[in-house]
Amino acid sequence: MELHGALRYKSLPVLDRAITKCTLCPRLVDWREEVAITKRKAYENEKYWGKPVPGFGPTDAKLIVLGLAPGAHGANRTGRVFTGDQSGDWLYRALHKAKLAKIATSTSKNDGQELVDTRILCAVRCAPPDNKPTTEEKATCAPFFTNEIELLMPTVKTFLALGNLAWTQIYSTLTEMGETLPKPRPKFGHGNSFTFVGSDGMKRLIIGSYHPSQQNTFTGKLTEKMLDDVIKKCVKNL
Repeated sequence: MELHGALRYKSLPVLDRAITKCTLCPRLVDWREEVAITKRKAYENEKYWGKPVPGFGPTDAKLIVLGLAPGAHGANRTGRVFTGDQSGDWLYRALHKAKLAKIATSTSKNDGQELVDTRILCAVRCAPPDNKPTTEEKATCAPFFTNEIELLMPTVKTFLALGNLAWTQIYSTLTEMGETLPKPRPKFGHGNSFTFVGSDGMKRLIIGSYHPSQQNTFTGKLTEKMLDDVIKKCVKNL
């Protein structure tokens, strides 16, 4: 199979390097680089990453946490997914409580954070304007996502989808990979889940959570207990 005109990458480190060099979506390239120059006042003295953001976590992860795209002043600034913004604060704090993260915060690539049995990645690897990648941009980035899921399948037991778009993306990706999933696609909801038996015979769980975005956490749509409870369910299936 081919990925962006080249052979599919055979290891996560090689795939990660290819992701960070991608320039296939002109709008996203312009936006991520513009943000890295104009910056947010609070970070005006920092050097922004301003490139596509690869996944973070061990190559033999049992849990995959899925988001949509990097934040303009979070991962696009720090170079690590869900790092440097309030969404990341919520996610890593919850993972730490579940003993899946070494420390409770994630502020930079050099903060000493390590994940245990867990890898975090996004369906789209560049920060999009208004946090809304286009359909074409999602399709262009999809081969990276598929390649990463393929490389992780030998060990992964659980997928945690943060938001409906991540839920939809992992369902469609696994279906395209030839996995047999329930039809019609189960409805997304916080704590909703379903299982499937992979082509390798391993039983796997897909579970949904509201995204820890400011919109959801400020309004109380997602509370810390709600996020903690979902991650506890993930741990039980590892």
